[in-house]
Amino acid sequence: MGSEGEKERTAHRILNEHLKALTKSPLQQAFIVHRLDRETSGLMMFARSRPIQAVLQQNWKSVTKKYLAVVEGAPSKAHGTLRDNLVESKSFRMHRVERGGEPAITHYRVLRTGQDRSLVELTLETGRKNQIRVQMAGLGHPIVGDRKYGATIDPARRLALHSCELKFCHPVSGASKDFRSAMPSRLMALIEPRGVARAK
Repeated sequence: MGSEGEKERTAHRILNEHLKALTKSPLQQAFIVHRLDRETSGLMMFARSRPIQAVLQQNWKSVTKKYLAVVEGAPSKAHGTLRDNLVESKSFRMHRVERGGEPAITHYRVLRTGQDRSLVELTLETGRKNQIRVQMAGLGHPIVGDRKYGATIDPARRLALHSCELKFCHPVSGASKDFRSAMPSRLMALIEPRGVARAK
C-alpha cells in the first residue's frame, strides 16, 4: 500500500500491472488482504475478487503466519511467548504500554545462535503494525538492521525479517494450502558463516 514515503511503487500496484499484462485485460486486479512492512521480504496474500478478500480477511486469525528473523544477541530462553499492548505515536512509531492499546501476541523459537546474532522463528497470533519488531526490541534483541527500534548493526543494509510461511484453508475449495518462502541468502549469510550452533 502507498505511504508518505512511497505512493507509487507498491506491491499492490506491481501485482496489478502484472495481472493486466498476463491476461491482456485492463480489468484484472488483485485485492489487498493484509499488509507487510515495506522493509520485510517474503510471502504476501492477495485476493482476486472482493468477496474472497472479505472471506480471507474475516478468517485472517485462523491463518498460520510465520516469520524468520536475525536478531542481535541471543534470547535467554530458547522459546517463549511475547504478550504486549501496543500503541502508535504521532511519529508513526509503535510503543509497548502497560494499559490500553491493542494486544499483540507472538510465539518465538530460537533456531540457531552465534556470538552476537541469532536466527529466530516467529509465529503471529495477532497482527499489529511492526509487532515483531517492537516485541523483539522489547525483549532486548532487536532485529538486525532495524534502526527504528534500536538495532545497532546493519550489515545487510536491510531489515533482517522475512515472511516464510502462510498456511490456510482455501476459501472456495476448503483445501489446506501451505506456502513457504526460504530465507534470502543475503540474510542467512548474517548468521551461517559465524560458526553458529543450533539451539536445543
